[in-house]
Amino acid sequence: MVQLIVDQLLAYGIRKVVVSPGSRNAPFSIAFDEHPEIETFVVHDERSAGFIALGMAQELGETIALCCTSGSACLNYYPAVSEAFYRSIPLLVLTADRPAVWINHGDGQTIVQRDVYKNHIMGSLEMDEDVFDQKSIEQHQEDLAHLLAITTSNWKGPIHLNVGLNEPLYQTVEKTVNYGKILTLGKATNRMDASNMEVIVQEINQSKVLILCGQMTQDLKVQQELIKLASFPNVVVLVENTSNLQHERFIHCIDRTLNGFDQKNEVYQPDILITIGGAVVSKRIKAYLRNVGIKKHYKIGAEFPEMDTYRCLTQAIPLEPSDFFEQINEYELTANTHNFNGKWKAVDIVAKDRSLDFVSEFSNLTDMQVFQNIQDYLPEDHILHLANSSVVRYAQLFDPLPGVRYESNRGTSGIDGSTSTALGAAIVNPRKQHVLISGDISFLYDSNALWYEPFPRNFKLIVIQNYGGGIFKIIPGPADSKQREKYFEAKQVKSPASIARAFGLQTKTISSLDELIEYLPLFFDPSNETQVLEVQTDDANNAIDLDRYFEFLRN
Repeated sequence: MVQLIVDQLLAYGIRKVVVSPGSRNAPFSIAFDEHPEIETFVVHDERSAGFIALGMAQELGETIALCCTSGSACLNYYPAVSEAFYRSIPLLVLTADRPAVWINHGDGQTIVQRDVYKNHIMGSLEMDEDVFDQKSIEQHQEDLAHLLAITTSNWKGPIHLNVGLNEPLYQTVEKTVNYGKILTLGKATNRMDASNMEVIVQEINQSKVLILCGQMTQDLKVQQELIKLASFPNVVVLVENTSNLQHERFIHCIDRTLNGFDQKNEVYQPDILITIGGAVVSKRIKAYLRNVGIKKHYKIGAEFPEMDTYRCLTQAIPLEPSDFFEQINEYELTANTHNFNGKWKAVDIVAKDRSLDFVSEFSNLTDMQVFQNIQDYLPEDHILHLANSSVVRYAQLFDPLPGVRYESNRGTSGIDGSTSTALGAAIVNPRKQHVLISGDISFLYDSNALWYEPFPRNFKLIVIQNYGGGIFKIIPGPADSKQREKYFEAKQVKSPASIARAFGLQTKTISSLDELIEYLPLFFDPSNETQVLEVQTDDANNAIDLDRYFEFLRN
């Protein structure tokens, strides 16, 4: 059975496996290790392992396998599984188990693993050594091929294979048969019916159109098609840094621009909304679009067709965004009388110019100062990973840097695997320099990522030490609660640099603006051995500085 599974993985191009040490999964560990076409990565902590595999899949654009022992081990994969589900990232979660007859009968390290991820998985399959024989091989091949075919479908995501194994677990047998089998899937269409597309084009010609781009991998074809559309006066293209779309015709800093006009003013309100990509960071644009009375909303892409983020969904169109926009651009769009683009762009330009003049009034180092200077010193051609909460929001206040790719776990927006995900990407792409910006709580939460060996030299971390969850001083509600510091912000005094040193990494701690300006260029130098930079900021004034920034833009 193990041989069949390994052959099927190879048939579907799965050649990288993140293995967490254990006993029940020993047959898989041995088989993977001895196979010349499979590369294994050993990660002890299953929660970290799940996110490391996620980062690998994100970086390579291919399915990565996870393999763990039985019992509670598989539960630690769940945060990464849910993140992969909402970001449509393919993972194969291979969990070793005892045969079904021993579940809930007092055998050690045993829980109910069947369907354990059922709400956040694209497909699952149970295989049990007790019912596996020569007569059933063909059916098992068929079932497994159906499961693995999901990894090559239009709507990808994590899949779960749970395998019940009997002892002995450490013996090997000679392999005599190749069991690999591939199912041929129907090819997805890349064109919309002409009559339906003509209706949409006519609507676009007569309306104010807002195209909102969520989290995406870099896609130059989408970018080129959107550049064409953004040349029309009735079309506005909003992107975030995590959209990885950059052009002067686009509006990159959504919150900065929304801050500059009266949101009740109808001249800025779209008639038609077109959305592509995954999660959108800006809470302001979500609130705005839910309240302006959108007439039509077209959601483009195969994933989550029922998702109605803005409560105005007209139609989900299961085409690749590049194909959809290319087809639109085949028609002769008219330069209608709406100066929708010009009005949004005028506000955007003023806000951008004003932002360059903002200077913090605090002598102590603030979060805003940190991001301003990272923006100035981060080299091009880096991959910038952003942890969640305040970090990803601060990053959205600044225009994307040319040549920099932006990544973040925005599927569930959790803080639990940011370091591991970035680490996984760095491991499989050693030719690129990877930098993670993280808050202190997120870093502490995922510190077992630093356990990985050998730790890649192309990966560096900036940890903003503001002594707690700074996001709760920024967002309405918890900011004014007397329970904020203890229960929401979770104020802490642990040193991220000390923890990193315990894992054998080189660190540096700074606490002033002058130190930051002096050291950042050295830190980003690949030859500099410092891998973790702890930046201590003024937790009392961070939120005040951010409020001052938005007030400065308005005046």
